[in-house]
Amino acid sequence: MRELSLHILDIAQNSITAGASLVTIRIDEQSANDLLTIAIEDDGRGMSEELQKTVNDPFTTTRSTRKIGLGIPLMKAGALRSGGDLAIQSELGKGTKLTATYRLGNIDRPPLGNIAETILSLVAGNPHSPDFILDYRVGEASYSFDTRTIREALKGLPLNLPEVMAWFKDNLKEGIQELHGGA
Repeated sequence: MRELSLHILDIAQNSITAGASLVTIRIDEQSANDLLTIAIEDDGRGMSEELQKTVNDPFTTTRSTRKIGLGIPLMKAGALRSGGDLAIQSELGKGTKLTATYRLGNIDRPPLGNIAETILSLVAGNPHSPDFILDYRVGEASYSFDTRTIREALKGLPLNLPEVMAWFKDNLKEGIQELHGGA
């Protein structure tokens, strides 16, 4: 995967498959520390200790359709290439948290990609469940997007209505652009 946003999409889809009702995506860009941190946390089924020990192996997967699971191994390889790392914390029945770190200035760090489109894809593809939170921080500035608040305001209307999706797109794009100085 050429962009980190595609890794985020893949890991979030794994969370959905694991029965998560809430998926939280945290992105933290701290140029003063030359650090980009991406954390994806869910309240899904979690992983056994045995699975956690082998999850970095591309031939480990819980899917029955394919016997290869490249998402986590590729994300970890990219983090390591850019001077970072990847860690997974998981507990059966409680959920999983994946945290990847990257050196912002490292030439081998993949670009972040289009986070707004990634979140839109997750919401559009899963309009009834789960809920998604995006917490995005650049330096001291932050932007947050939470589908639970939006569901409450919509009073039962589906999130994937064209008007709602158009609002999501505008809100996400503007919020993320403001974090980067409006550019």
